[in-house]
Formats: sequence, C-alpha cells, structure tokens
Amino acid sequence: MRTAVVIGTGLIGTSVALVLAGRGVTVHLRDHDPDRARTAAALGAGTDEVPGETVDLAVVAVPPAHVAATLAEAMRGGTARGYLDVASVKGGPRRELEALGLDLTSYLGTHPMSGKERSGPLAATADLFEGRPWVLTPGPDTDTEVLNLALELVSMCRGVPVVMDADAHDRAVALISHTPQLISSMVAARLENADETAVRLCGQGIRDVTRIAASDPGMWVDILTANPGPVADVLAGVAADLDETVGALRALQSADEDKRLGGAGAVEAVLRRGNAGRARVPGKHGAAPAAYETVAVLVSDRPGELARIFADAGRAGINVEDVRIEHATAQQSGLVQLIVEPQAAPVLASALREQGWSIRT
Repeated sequence: MRTAVVIGTGLIGTSVALVLAGRGVTVHLRDHDPDRARTAAALGAGTDEVPGETVDLAVVAVPPAHVAATLAEAMRGGTARGYLDVASVKGGPRRELEALGLDLTSYLGTHPMSGKERSGPLAATADLFEGRPWVLTPGPDTDTEVLNLALELVSMCRGVPVVMDADAHDRAVALISHTPQLISSMVAARLENADETAVRLCGQGIRDVTRIAASDPGMWVDILTANPGPVADVLAGVAADLDETVGALRALQSADEDKRLGGAGAVEAVLRRGNAGRARVPGKHGAAPAAYETVAVLVSDRPGELARIFADAGRAGINVEDVRIEHATAQQSGLVQLIVEPQAAPVLASALREQGWSIRT
C-alpha cells in the first residue's frame, strides 16, 4: 500500500491516517467539515489535498447512517482500488450498498474494536488500535486483493484481525458495546438530580460503571439508530432481569419469612449469574481470566509517586498485571491498587512496606 484516502477525520479516521502516514503511506484526508481535515493534516495525519489519481485504499470513517452514501460516491468516482469502512455496525450499510446496485467486490466492511470517550481529530493517536480486535466481514464476492489490503492495514495498526459474519458482528456489539453504553448512561442519569451529599460519596464502583457515560451522545445516536433491533433484544433481557430483581427486593421488605427467603434467593441468583458472565470476559492477552490479588497502596498526589511504586515493584521482581487508582474525596491522596498473581501479593506488600509505602488491606 502506497497511497490512501481517509474519508472522515474524527477519532478513528484520524488515528488510522496517523498510522498510515507514519508508515510512509501518502494519505489524503477528506471530511464534510474542511476544518477537521485541516486539523488532522496539521497533526501529521496526511494532506487535505485531493489525490491526482486513483489510490490503493479508501477508508471510510463516517457514522453508520452515512457509510453507504459516502462509499457510493467514492466508488462511482473511482477513488480507490479497494474500499473499506470502519463503522461500528456492518449489516445495515452492506444491505444499503446492495440496494444501490453497486459492485461490492472491491468493498470490505470492518470494525476496529477500539475508541475513547472523547471524539474528533484532536483525540486521535497512532496507538489506538494496538492489541485490539479488528473485525473483518468479507462477503462471498469480496476480492482477495481488498481482503489483503485490509489485513495490511490491520497489521500496520497492530490490531488483531477477527473474521465474522456482518449480522453476527452486529448482534455481538449490541451485547458487549451498545447495551453497556446505554446502561452506563442510565445509571449516570440517576446522579443528575441526586442530592449533593450522595454524590460526594461516589467511589470507584460508580466511576467504573459510569465511565463510558461521558461519551458523545450524538455519536451514539448514530450508532444505535443503525443497530436498534439487536440492542433492543439485549435490553429486553436486561429489563426482565430488572423486573425480577425489583420484585425480589420488594419481597425482602415483606413480613412473611418465606417471601424474604425467596427474595434473597432471587437476588443471589442474579448476582451469581453475573459472576459467571464476568468470568467469561477474556483476561490478559485474551487468555482465560486469571485469579489475581490486589495490593492497595496509599499515595499522595505528588509528581513521581506512581513511577516510584512501579520502580519498587520492579526491584522486588514483581510483574504488575493491572493497576487501578481510587481517588480520595476532598484529599490530596488516593489508593493505587496493584493487581498481581496471588503468590506475588505478599512479596510485593512486604517489599513496598520496606520502602516506606503505606499498605491498605
């Protein structure tokens, strides 16, 4: 691949362009907002000049509702030898393209499973896709050359290619991405008019659950509009669980001991089902989830504290598998939770105590 056009210079499009430009590909940037294309170009993602000839690959990075029209325009104009899109919904855009009567041998729908709460070219980074699944949904008529171009792009971005059927992809992302976004937003919405005293008690649990609620609503309306059926199906199941759990909690208020016992059992059942589902989420490097232990360290909010902790852990010969930070309310301190293998936890705790760190259990 020597030349490319990236159409849509938001977070994903600009991140793709940064990778390609960094690998020596001549990248031409297009956007319905010329200022965004110029911003991406200023970041080193390519040039906003129109290509003088057909390029090797066109990457369409626009919202799902606009994918088909954007691709159709590019195809009819002979923009590239191969075309792919990076939208988060795959079945609908392909059916729209088929309805337009276009030759889809040069097209491949893809979806890099990566993103941020922030959007726009200024949020883009060349490492956005590293180690992340990148779904490819070739059709029966997809040309091998286009598939190879897509695989080359994924390799440049250091993503992990995953081949799926387009509709199976849409059902999957409804479960693991689109529904969680809505539920996160619904939980966060409970905080909007909550008493200030309650909000000041927020800890890491509510921060974890509501993190993605900070995402751009306009972007998510576009995504959900393109995949409403599968998302509604998942939410219907969640709604059934909610109704059952509400009933169980009401039963716990009953004066009837049998009702209270039944309510407790139902609450425990949904919590245990949650345990079982959470255990299926892939762990480090995509392997089966491992059992880890946490060493919590009290740190002050001063420059260099995290670096010192990791340096001390390294000197103790401990590999930190993951890290979380829980900030203390109204204090210049917080807890750094170091996630390690069980046998390493006591060794790490002892080593850090020797270095003067305050360990919390």
